[in-house]
Amino acid sequence: MRTQIAIPSLVRVKSGALDRLGLYLKRNDHLRTIVLVSQGMVPAYVERVRASLVENGVACDDWIEVDDASFERAAELFQAVRKETKAVIGLGGGKALDVAKYVAFLARLPYYATPTSLSNDGFCSPQSSLTVQGRRKSLAAALPFGVIVDLDVCKDAPRPLWLSGVGDLASKITAIHDWKLAFHAVGEPVDDFAALLSDATVYQYLGQPSFDIQGARLLSTSLMFNGIAMEICGSSRPASGSEHLISHALDSLSKRPRLHGLQVGVATYLMSLVQVNESSKIDELFERTGFWTLIRSDPFSRDEWIQAIRMAPSIKDEFYTVLSQERAVERAITLLDEDGPLRGCFLS
Repeated sequence: MRTQIAIPSLVRVKSGALDRLGLYLKRNDHLRTIVLVSQGMVPAYVERVRASLVENGVACDDWIEVDDASFERAAELFQAVRKETKAVIGLGGGKALDVAKYVAFLARLPYYATPTSLSNDGFCSPQSSLTVQGRRKSLAAALPFGVIVDLDVCKDAPRPLWLSGVGDLASKITAIHDWKLAFHAVGEPVDDFAALLSDATVYQYLGQPSFDIQGARLLSTSLMFNGIAMEICGSSRPASGSEHLISHALDSLSKRPRLHGLQVGVATYLMSLVQVNESSKIDELFERTGFWTLIRSDPFSRDEWIQAIRMAPSIKDEFYTVLSQERAVERAITLLDEDGPLRGCFLS
């Protein structure tokens, strides 16, 4: 059992937060930093951060574009961190944030997560998703010191990124169910508070799914609390179950892996059917938000999904999920063709 947890000391979820980033660093005496930014970041966002740092007297040692989310690249950047550096900023999407988080973790420096989209819960989690010698791994890291979410910026993110976040958020329904199955099947302890916190975040957004400022506020805080739930219990269990195993398998075998949350979202609905667990609510959420419409506009490969479902139980050692149960894999494969909402999501 964990006796101490770390949570973000600074949380700003508001319109215009990007323009105040320098002020937040100044208030915490983090007056020398490096910025890791997503390749192809909207130039106006970069300039707003630059201006904010200059205005508040925050020196920036390096601006580094990140296009390679690998352990090797993160280790290289860590070695280049100057001893005078006081903080690390991650600006943009998943790759930049994961690399920045890991560099900060290695350097034992405060990390400011500044996502420009809400495509998954990784911006505030105690892990970094990086490749190690070409294979994707979830490496232990630390929660951000600061989480800075500019609601206007995230609201204007491309719709597929929004829907990826919706898919990743929905996965907490099946992840919690898998965790409780593991308790009954193999005695794996369940942290009730972490489970409750993660579970509650889904229903917070599910009650009012939208793509406006309020929707961005609900989605961002929900995803953030998922990350904190993982920190509370010391594992990914509150946020990741059988649906994530399928997505990880797809990442390794698919000719064209999709956004993490899109893969996870479809797998979440599929696993909810196998679990007999809230599938109608997930279907309704995906219908209302246009998630299903996006998936059907660019269907997955049915053959790749069959391979991924078969591979999923072997992705993590001693990680019990519904797919560990007898005939669950075969049931999931059958549902690809038999279930109504899944029709049109796969091509032979």
